[in-house]
Amino acid sequence: MQVIENESIKEKVYIEKLENGLTVMIIPKQTRKKYIAWSANYGSIDNKFYAPGEDEMTVVPDGIAHYLEHKLFEQRDGTNSLDTLCALGVDANAYTTNDHTAYLYECTENFEEALVEFMDYVQNPYFTDENVEKERGIIGQEIMMYDDYPEWALYMNAMKAMYHNNEINIDVAGTIETIAEIDKEKLYKIYNSFYVPGNMIMVLAGDFKPESTIELIKKYMVMTKEPSASKRIYNEEPKEIVQKYVEKEMDISMPCVLIGYKDNDLDSNKIQKDIAVEIIGSILLSKSSKTFEELYESGKIFSEPSIQYEFSKTFAHVMIQFQSHNREDVIEKIEENLNKLKDDGIQEEDFQRAKKKLYGELVKSYSEVSNVASATIADYFKGISSFEYINEFKVIEKSYVEKVLNELFVEANKVISVINCLAK
Repeated sequence: MQVIENESIKEKVYIEKLENGLTVMIIPKQTRKKYIAWSANYGSIDNKFYAPGEDEMTVVPDGIAHYLEHKLFEQRDGTNSLDTLCALGVDANAYTTNDHTAYLYECTENFEEALVEFMDYVQNPYFTDENVEKERGIIGQEIMMYDDYPEWALYMNAMKAMYHNNEINIDVAGTIETIAEIDKEKLYKIYNSFYVPGNMIMVLAGDFKPESTIELIKKYMVMTKEPSASKRIYNEEPKEIVQKYVEKEMDISMPCVLIGYKDNDLDSNKIQKDIAVEIIGSILLSKSSKTFEELYESGKIFSEPSIQYEFSKTFAHVMIQFQSHNREDVIEKIEENLNKLKDDGIQEEDFQRAKKKLYGELVKSYSEVSNVASATIADYFKGISSFEYINEFKVIEKSYVEKVLNELFVEANKVISVINCLAK
């Protein structure tokens, strides 16, 4: 068993690769909580692939990863594993992202009893014409709910303004039209192609003893090693954005705005760039920043704007998000102070303050088992380690942050997505 330790935060990760190819990571914590997540490296962007041993490319409907997530709980005896787990007193759930799907539960008691059900349903799919059809209406309602969710519309409109062909434009749940094409054969094709041990990871965080936990997992493991993995196919994406501005009206009380910057440098150090964007955001937009102070005192903004660097192996972008009845003034002020920061450079004092604050927040996030497990999974499928963030914080330099500021936050790569209040 491999052990990776980070002395700075006194954390260890125990890593075991099982004979069937499944990677298991265990993060022991001094807490009564136990959290487990089993994830497949298959998400909404993976709609074209060559299955093992096949020469013809398979194209599946948008939203199928999310559909499979819903259906995997179905059991042959008519029960639903989500209900069974909840009856044991554990907090069970699942989620689908653009690049992975995860099944999970958290508990303080009945861990092994829940593990039996958990490992059974993930390893034994049961799809029929009837149960697949039954889910169509449920997921259709979910899609319509998301269509009415302003922040989701804001995000998806920004992605479509930013990317021509990239699969990030695919809504995780799909559309009413695309899910109508999903059947049991397609679900089994996805499961057999991607829900294989070498394409999955299991992460446990909490009150665990690594050696005995590994033996417990092996006890209920029935998946066998697969000869090869499916080859994914992704669209080519030009560097240019699609359009600079996109707008939609919805029934909301205050307009929402997302300023996005497309990052075409997919070979850069994403961890360093992520940290650099956080530092820039803290200096430019935090509650202690000049930008926020000016906007808050003038009554143009009431809460701190969020900034995020979202990335995977196929896309990367910055998102600045806020709400305001004076959106044009806020956009103008953000851009004005962003350009001033470029011209004047970052002050050493501001750099160190932001770096210290963000490092503290990162260390604090390791205290919650669900946070550390979900971050470990997300990072693993991006080809990075969560511990790398701790190490990169130590070595990141102001000159690099200024380089990111000048190269990433450029007008040519900028889009603005707006959700306006519905005219009455």
